[in-house]
Amino acid sequence: MSAIAVFDKIDKAKPVFDAVYFVVLQLAKLFLATTVLIACLMVLGRYVGFIPSFPWTEEVILTFMAYMTLLGAALAVRRSAHIRMVALDPFLNKTAIKVLDVIADLAIIYFSILLLTEGWTYASTIGGRGFFTSMPNVSLFWRFLPMPLGGLFMIFFSIEVTCNHIKAFFVKEGESK
Repeated sequence: MSAIAVFDKIDKAKPVFDAVYFVVLQLAKLFLATTVLIACLMVLGRYVGFIPSFPWTEEVILTFMAYMTLLGAALAVRRSAHIRMVALDPFLNKTAIKVLDVIADLAIIYFSILLLTEGWTYASTIGGRGFFTSMPNVSLFWRFLPMPLGGLFMIFFSIEVTCNHIKAFFVKEGESK
């Protein structure tokens, strides 16, 4: 089986990556919109007399910001929109750049695995023992869940990105279907 055939099979999974990307994007948008609404409610509650001021707004906003940040980081991994150093790229040949891309992908996967495993440990131990100050019935697990969740999606999207970078070694542009 040729390299082109192998990568064509991998490319068939693209609709799955697209669907997961769409769901994660919608979740991030939902957290953003909810954060804006709660922030407006919080500000109005402080300055408009007939609107109640809810004590839970600040904690929920901070929690939703963590979800937005880590889900957004996973989305950025898929689009390769994360921070990277490109100052030396004009001085390197294409093969060196491809090698550095794969090394960067492996570093992202390693970090994502740490985020998933350590984040889950943290969420399930410390988060499982505490509660929000303003909402004593809600576990802090939900505040720490974005770490393993973001790590999981970063790993998922890194697989696609890494496969595409490895594919660049074997398949010339426009050669696959």
